[in-house]
Amino acid sequence: MAIKRIGILTSGGDAPGMNAAIRAVTRTAIYNGFEVRGIMRGYRGLVTGEIKEFTSSSVSNIIQQGGTILKTARCQEFTTPEGRKQAYENMKAAGIDALVVIGGDGSLTGAETFAREFDVPIVGLPGTIDNDLGGTDSTIGYDTALNTIMEAVDKLRDTASSHERLFFVEVMGRNAGFLALNSAIASGAEAAIIPEIETEVDQLAELISTGFRKSKNSAIVLVAESPKTGGAMGLAERVKKEFPEYDARVTILGHIQRGGSPTAVDRNLASRMGAAAVEALMEGQRNVMIGIKNGELVYVPIRKALSHEKTINRKGLDLVKILSI
Repeated sequence: MAIKRIGILTSGGDAPGMNAAIRAVTRTAIYNGFEVRGIMRGYRGLVTGEIKEFTSSSVSNIIQQGGTILKTARCQEFTTPEGRKQAYENMKAAGIDALVVIGGDGSLTGAETFAREFDVPIVGLPGTIDNDLGGTDSTIGYDTALNTIMEAVDKLRDTASSHERLFFVEVMGRNAGFLALNSAIASGAEAAIIPEIETEVDQLAELISTGFRKSKNSAIVLVAESPKTGGAMGLAERVKKEFPEYDARVTILGHIQRGGSPTAVDRNLASRMGAAAVEALMEGQRNVMIGIKNGELVYVPIRKALSHEKTINRKGLDLVKILSI
């Protein structure tokens, strides 16, 4: 079946660069003779029929904006067969032949199910600050989030150096330590506590035992939010009980990490991936995610992207240790 009209939606947690991706999909589609529909509020917009015509001017002046002009929302109905059937009927009623879904783990899981059940051509774009999808070196929003964390830690270091304290800075990432590890390297932190090695070693005890060099009166530790690490609050509680000689302080960066104007890296990545999504549909690709490997764009089966086979680079942990002496 020839594709004439492409629908775009953003789903799950927003990420800086999503607007750049929306812009690239819209304009590449129009350039190649397709019509475009913007689906508001993720899968909820498909279920409720909140679908708008998108023109080239619909995406003017958005490349520099964080968040997503299409909005995003959780949608319980889409997790049910009845909800997905309603979404498919609305999609057909709007004349949409194919979808580009921009989002993370949950969004692509929904896309994979929808594509399978209704034989819909879908291309996914990895939009998540966590960088936790397989088959791609980076995700849209990751670089901007790293920069946001780095700037926050730089400011914290000014106050940390004025006190003898142990600062725990909690960052996002769910069960992936990429943000914590790479922002620790970038900000010169003393340690990164990440879920990937929590079962192998007591990272807090190791930090304290090798920890403060005599000439260091404070330390900054990046912590990935995860039940496996206990989060920053859990670690601070442990310090109070087990190492009472240290004064622990907690900073939880929270949703600030998702905001802000995307970096040049994220704008370029989102633009390239957005254009590639339309090209993939023109080639007859379906149920794939656009990834980037060694600077080249690749097609990754959505199922592979969701397999979480991406591993943390252990050399990064060694580097944090070496550079913090």
